[in-house]
Formats: sequence, structure tokens, C-alpha cells
Amino acid sequence: MMNTKMLEKVRNGRGFIAALDQSGGSTPKALKLYGIPKTDYSGEAQMFDLIHAMRTRIIKSPAFSGDKVLGAILFEQTMDRTIDGIPTATYLWEKRGIVPFLKIDKGLEAEADGVQLMKPIPGLDALLERAAKAGIFGTKERSVINAANRKGIAAIVAQQFEIGRQVAAHGLMPILEPEVTISIPDKAEAEAILQEEILKALEGYEGQVMLKLSLPTVPDFYQPLVKHPKVLKVVALSGGYSRDEANRILAQNHGIIASFSRALSEGLSARQTDAEFDAALKEAIDSIYAASIT
Repeated sequence: MMNTKMLEKVRNGRGFIAALDQSGGSTPKALKLYGIPKTDYSGEAQMFDLIHAMRTRIIKSPAFSGDKVLGAILFEQTMDRTIDGIPTATYLWEKRGIVPFLKIDKGLEAEADGVQLMKPIPGLDALLERAAKAGIFGTKERSVINAANRKGIAAIVAQQFEIGRQVAAHGLMPILEPEVTISIPDKAEAEAILQEEILKALEGYEGQVMLKLSLPTVPDFYQPLVKHPKVLKVVALSGGYSRDEANRILAQNHGIIASFSRALSEGLSARQTDAEFDAALKEAIDSIYAASIT
């Protein structure tokens, strides 16, 4: 059964969702931005130790609390690790008042029909069962739209909702993430097709989903989804925008909250003192929170 206290927090709480889910492919870049180049470590094990240390530093910071951060999306390895000897998801909820989510996708297929579907997710039911036992509230699964191609976008939405049903069957809340690449020339047209396809898919869906979408070209464009009874929450990814730009656009989209990754960690460094780190993180959180409560 879904955790009702977590559900209430996501539904009615004020704040945003932190994306702390960099995987094997994106971790080297995240570490580099944090001031740890590839030359400072060797092998995946050391790399994942370093990124967990970075995530632990963020989660334990006084600035990172349930007052302004509703939830946090974790990488599978992060779920399996501990903070101060406490499983990460448990630590987030019990010590910080933050709802834990889990990234479950395994990367993207090659582009076809202007989109990149998710690769198959082997052992998904076992992972979802493990996540539920670990205290995870919901999941996030990402695919990418690179063109306003209706056939491709319809396929993306169908796949997202198929996985969403599998997630919901385990008592977890799915965050469906059909990301529209922000640099494509037909972005607004792709967003229009995406919204049409999501609205159609919601008609036949039982229960609720969350949606993680790129910031739209037209302010408040996704209001039909924000107000839809089968949508618990619409969250936005930063998609390559700087934090300031992402916040500026987000503030124009009422009822949508942030789920930023790179824009959240922008300006954080392994070489900062704890006081400097906490101050930089507080500044980031305060600005993202302000943009999320419009």
C-alpha cells in the first residue's frame, strides 16, 4: 500500500523535488562540475563512492530539509547505500522529512521516429518490490523527444504509461518523464502533441501519476495536466538551462514545481568548506523553492 503520509506531503506540501539520480553515464560529468575530475579516481566503484559522498553531503546539509524540499529522486545504488548507518530512503524520510523516489530506467534506445524510448528494464518487478520494502514512495522513468513526430511521441507516451501501470501495481507512484529536448526547433509543436497524447492516455488510466516535463515554450501551457484529477503533480526538469533561467521560466508556470538536478547542484564544490557548501546549497534551494510556489 502507498504511504499515505508521503502522499499527503507530495499532494499538499510546498516545495520541490531534488533529482539526485545521476547514473553511470552522467556521474562523471556531475563529479567534474563538483570539482572532481576523472583523474582523481579510477574505476566505477571509486566513482560511485565519490558521488554518494556528494549526495550524502547534500542530504545532511541543514539547508536540505522537508521545509522546502518535498522529495528526492535516488539512483538505485543510492537506495542500497546508507547515510550514518541508516538506509538512504529511511534517512530522507525520518531525518529530513523528504519523500524518497527511485530512478528505474536503464537508459535510452537509439532514436527512431524522432524519439528515444527507454531500453528494456530487466528484473523490474523485483526492483519495485525491493524499492517498496526500502520505503521508496515512487519511481521516475525517462525517455526523450527530439522532434514533433506524432508516431514517436505516441509510442513514448504508451511506453511510459505501460511502465507506470507496472509501478502502480507495487503500490508505488510513477513519475512519467517524456523529456522534450529544449534545443529542438519544433519544441512547441512537440509539446502540443505530447500533451494531447498524455490526455488521451489518462482517460484509460486508473489511479494517479506524476509527470516530469521539460519547461514549456508557452507559459502555463500544461495547465490542463496540472488540473487533471489523475495527475498528482507536474514537476519540471531543468533540461540544460542554467538555474537562473530555469527558475525564471518555472515561475511563469503556475502549479508546476521543480525537479532539478544540475541546476540544483550548480555552484557546489568538493573544495568548499562545510559553511561555504551549506550557504551555496541554501541559496540554490531558496531560489528553486521560490520559483516552485507560484
